[in-house]
Parts: sequence; C-alpha cells; structure tokens
Amino acid sequence: MYTHLQRDAGRPPVTLSTLAQMKAERQKIACLTCYDASFAVLLDRADVDVALVGDSLGMAVQGHATTVPVTMDHMAYHCAAVARGLHRPFLIADLPFMSYPSKDLALEHSVRLMQEGGAKMVKLESGGKQTEIVEFLSGHEIAVCAHLGLKPQSVHKTGGFRVQGRERETAARLLEEARQLEAAGADIVLLECIPAALGKLISAELQVPVIGIGAGPDTDGQILVLYDILDITTGRKPRFVRNFMAGAPGNLEALQRYVQAVKQGEYPGPEHCF
Repeated sequence: MYTHLQRDAGRPPVTLSTLAQMKAERQKIACLTCYDASFAVLLDRADVDVALVGDSLGMAVQGHATTVPVTMDHMAYHCAAVARGLHRPFLIADLPFMSYPSKDLALEHSVRLMQEGGAKMVKLESGGKQTEIVEFLSGHEIAVCAHLGLKPQSVHKTGGFRVQGRERETAARLLEEARQLEAAGADIVLLECIPAALGKLISAELQVPVIGIGAGPDTDGQILVLYDILDITTGRKPRFVRNFMAGAPGNLEALQRYVQAVKQGEYPGPEHCF
C-alpha cells in the first residue's frame, strides 16, 4: 500500500464510476473550471466533484476575445498547476483549438495532458465529424468528455456566442449527435447554451453523465467558469451566470454555496435558462 499517496482516505477521489453512480442515484454533479493551484485547493476544500481546466483560460486569464489563441503548451502548464492542488475532484482538461484535426494528433495531445498535466479525462468540442476521434481515443483507454451545443472554438464560423438548438431540426441533430458520441465511447457529454427542454431530453436519453452550462436545471450536473461565480470577470456575463460571492465572506464560502445550490437543485433557476 502506497500510504504516502493517500492524502485523505476519508475523502476518496472522484472517479468515472463515482460520477456514473451519482447519475444513477440522481445526485447532482457540481463542476467548475480552474486554472491554477491556489484555486484548485479551494475547489477541493469546497467538495467540488469535477474540475475542468478549460481553454476558457484564453478569455478569463489571458484576456483574449475567444478561446482560439490557446495552445497545447498553455493547457499542459495550467493543467499541471491545477493537478497539484487537487485531491478529491475529477480533473478534466480541454484539447485546445486545432489540437485534434487527426486521430494521431488527438492521441498525442491527450497523452500529453494526462502525463504532463495530470488530467484524468480530455474534452473536445464535438459533433458528427469528431465521433471517430472519440471512438479512437476511447479505444486507447482514454476517458473522453464530448462537448455539444455552443462550441467556443467555432465562434468565427458560427457567427458568435449564440444559443444552439432552438430550431426543431437543430435540436434533433444535437440529440442524435449526443447518442452517437455516447455510442462511440464518450464517458461524459457537456452541453453548452441550449434550451432547457433539450438539455432535459438529452440527459434522459443518455446513460453517461450529462453536464450543463446554460443547458437548464435537468442535466446531471452543472459547470460554470470559476471567475464568473466569484465576480472576478469584468463586463457583461452570460445569462446563465450567478454571482455566488454576493453576501459571502470569502472565496471558499462562495464555492461552498455554489456546490450546495447545485446539489439541492437551487441553481440554475428559471432566470438562468433559455
């Protein structure tokens, strides 16, 4: 027994099996983005279930207008920093823009995020064309989170940050893509900026956990950008954001309030939905 690795035996690390059991038992999954070790420690102490090192760091940390400028070097660096501060949360890292145009590159960069960054799972912005890459990574025993709905890496092609799936045909396509990605081996599906009714439908259809951001209250879990809920982000925030720092004496208490609100189904409310 490697006792030096057991930092807190009373709080075992969250695994994919943990998340699958939470979905089966209808326990909400609380997730947040994270970009450094100091905040990672706070996420851990607040009992956040999943930490995502998102390429949203391009906007939240680096000051870019989109996530497109984020590189593999950036992702590996920030992922490693976050990993050092975590014990309990399950760690996911984004594959950044154009880091997975082929199966071989997707595998190479996924391995880097796991070996160098300490990630347990990689996330890629998905759709019909990425299904083969999900299947390829899954076939190499790499855990994959697929991302549907609004895909920030594609904003220049889609025309901006817009709600997806309002039209019946688009909603049907997103549902079918979610089914295909699950069949290809995706272990989690993340839905961003879609109508609440569609988030509920996809969550009910899939066996794997479904995490939402602006996807309504009926997904299996919720995720938000850390800096948004701590009111660090300046300027206009998305409709689905709630400021958990309001009235909180400190950052840890704000994170605990977020976790509690997700677990108890208090967040998101109708005002946060599309």
